[in-house]
Amino acid sequence: MASRYWVVSLPAQNSASTLWNNLQDQISKHSFDTPLYRFNIPNLRVGTLDSLLALSDDLLKSNTFIEGVSHKIRRQIEELERASGLETNALTVDGVPVDSYLTRFVWDEAKYPTMSPLREIVDGIHTQVAKIEDDLKVCVAEYNNVRGQLNAINRKQSGSLAVRDLSNLVKPEDIITSEHLVTLLAVVPKYSQKDWLSSYETLTTYVVPRSSKKLYEDNEYALYTVTLFGRVADNFRTSARERGFQVRDFEYSPEAQESRKQELEKLVQDQDMLRSSLLQWCYASYGEVFSSWMHFCAVRVFAESILRYGLPPSFLACVLSPSVKGEKKVRSILEGLCDSANSTFWKTEDEGGAMAGLGGDTDAHPYVSFTINIA
Repeated sequence: MASRYWVVSLPAQNSASTLWNNLQDQISKHSFDTPLYRFNIPNLRVGTLDSLLALSDDLLKSNTFIEGVSHKIRRQIEELERASGLETNALTVDGVPVDSYLTRFVWDEAKYPTMSPLREIVDGIHTQVAKIEDDLKVCVAEYNNVRGQLNAINRKQSGSLAVRDLSNLVKPEDIITSEHLVTLLAVVPKYSQKDWLSSYETLTTYVVPRSSKKLYEDNEYALYTVTLFGRVADNFRTSARERGFQVRDFEYSPEAQESRKQELEKLVQDQDMLRSSLLQWCYASYGEVFSSWMHFCAVRVFAESILRYGLPPSFLACVLSPSVKGEKKVRSILEGLCDSANSTFWKTEDEGGAMAGLGGDTDAHPYVSFTINIA
């Protein structure tokens, strides 16, 4: 599938069909590797020249917005597929691959009546796409919120002993809690374990001898228990800190541990459900936005062709996908099929011609031309 296309329109002096045949002949002779398709635009309502000029000012801005939303949804799909470990499915519009939809474009009269003013069609497309973008923001925010909570829990469970959740490392038999005795959890730098074992009994009074037991070790720290009288716990914390040992606040609670486990399971389920529904929504919405974008492009080609070639509408619109090395040759073919006086008009002022600014991103050629990037 090509990802970059040109949408062009050429002035048809006599018959659009004759011009189409000439273009096909020229492409097949001189740039046979360039796919070429007719871009079928219906007879739209022209309105006044002033309204067309005013509309052309907004066409580039709206196109940039609509194209941006389509790319944003596509990137979101790719990100969700990566997170699921799946391969990205082909993007479609009403079940048709997007490249086929573009190259075999058919105007949807039911959705966009051709007798509607062009401004009404353009504003309608812009409004619809803006609503989809707003919905995307809401759906993504909801998904990211759950994903953020999960990431925070995972960080707590996989970080160093200085910060991670300790509840899954401690068993009931590791903790002694009585009227007078308490068990504290000390995080000891990995290379200070000998120092800990030789000094913990003397960090304060009333420490139970040989009560320290190692529960866990990571790359940086080791986790030890120590049992002592509750009334000297604060003194022990202070002395331990001075020696470079961190006593973590911890209260063993099987109920809290079970509650955390259930919360984690629910978050995993919520994330999977939200990711799945967001992915389905993105696939459907991408089709809607892409369809809207192609209808917008049709209006754009029509409006710019009228402004360039005049009335009545007489032009040939088509879609091409030249290779990078074939672009120059294809440009030459297209220019050769334009009226020579028209070509001169386009090139007389500073290389760009008298109307070079029309359409914003439209290249300075004697025909309407703009690029569509679908990937």
